[in-house]
Amino acid sequence: MPIKFGTDGWRALIAEDYTFDNVRLCAQGTAVLLKRHDLASRGVVVGYDTRFASEHFAAAVAEVFAGNGVATYLCDKAAPTPVAAYNLVSLHAGGGVVITASHNPAGWNGFKYKPDYGGSASPEIVEELEQLIADAEEAGIAERMPIEEAVSKGLVEYIDPEPAYLNHISSLVDLAGIRNAGLDIIVDSMHGAGAGYFKKLLDGGSTRIVELRAERNPAFPGMAQPEPLAHNLGRLREDVPDRSADVGLATDGDADRLGVVDEDGNFITTLHTFALLCFHQLDVLKRKGPLVRSITMTSMVDRLAELYDVPVFDTPVGFKFLGPVMMEENALIAGEESGGYAFQGNIPERDGILSGLMLLDLMVKSDKSLTELIDTLTEKVGPHFYDRWDLQFEESQRQAIISRLEAAKPDVIAAKSVERIDTRDGFRYVLAGGYWALVRFSGTEPLLRIYAEAESPGDVSALLAAVRDLAGV
Repeated sequence: MPIKFGTDGWRALIAEDYTFDNVRLCAQGTAVLLKRHDLASRGVVVGYDTRFASEHFAAAVAEVFAGNGVATYLCDKAAPTPVAAYNLVSLHAGGGVVITASHNPAGWNGFKYKPDYGGSASPEIVEELEQLIADAEEAGIAERMPIEEAVSKGLVEYIDPEPAYLNHISSLVDLAGIRNAGLDIIVDSMHGAGAGYFKKLLDGGSTRIVELRAERNPAFPGMAQPEPLAHNLGRLREDVPDRSADVGLATDGDADRLGVVDEDGNFITTLHTFALLCFHQLDVLKRKGPLVRSITMTSMVDRLAELYDVPVFDTPVGFKFLGPVMMEENALIAGEESGGYAFQGNIPERDGILSGLMLLDLMVKSDKSLTELIDTLTEKVGPHFYDRWDLQFEESQRQAIISRLEAAKPDVIAAKSVERIDTRDGFRYVLAGGYWALVRFSGTEPLLRIYAEAESPGDVSALLAAVRDLAGV
């Protein structure tokens, strides 16, 4: 079965398709890619998360790079994807690899390739890399040098990825202001690689931080997957009001996504979170510049762009699309519905830690609670509600689902007029009033996702059901 990259990297079930042999093939293809583009001489950074055997898969990747004569900086501990990615930029490396399946369930692992700019690989790079991996598989070649030999020859160097990242982040956010604000913060690291980062950045003042699920546990117990969504954050939602905390922050398995819980224990949707982060840039920090969002992200961003007279760009799902537009337009911020947000001055990639700090900075500088901030946002852009359904489907039915959606060209969905249908990534129905509904296949999991944003919870439910009927699932 050919190795294919999804929305961000290649992911597969451990021991089924995700094997040492296949990971080595990925590394071999990556080594050839680096050499082909004269990047190998700059070396490569290899990081990994807290999943089962991630450190061993990372070592296997380093062995292949060493076997190909590519100098490798191997992280000496589990690190968030944005931390590993920033290190490759700070070291001026030719590229990077992170062993992670991000938010996928415990049985999965993955291989993310990061070009020298530290973001997700563009579709063009992915296409070339997939072909080189296929070539390596056909040739049955994955050069290897045992890790001990590679270290002794200077081809593999262990690095601590934390200091460079922590120093860099301190230049982007007013950490002293947050540290001395007297906030009570609960952080749920979901047994992932983000554990400890908020405490390291914010300890030493009147702000207090309590950590949940900070220890490594590759089984990710008590959650469907390490994805910071409401159904996986039951304890955080209980603990925030029980401890009278001001906010709950959660990061996913590789800490490139952020989930937020308000002071009453309510989960703040990723759409509202991104809208707040845009509001922070435009209104509180008084910054001016483009905004970038995926097609699954809120139309509140478009309304804010109108109010503050800045352009907004939308892209298909995935930072392999968002990142290049962010760089090309020198955007202030980019975000997608999955809870991934990127900021000007950092890498053009999701960063759950920086996103959490920016949200805390908004709370401190505005002197408002999250509930008050949501009220302020609603006053500016109107009411917006959102939900997403993730539906299992038989792979044999994929084409039939696509055919039904292609044939259906509704003028009205759930009593709302359809102004146009966007088919860049699935089928997005743009509705009157700036609201929308979308159906698309996940790029990382065998799921059909249905999304809707509308002015009331009832309208959202009606839209989801209507689009599901269109898909016939």
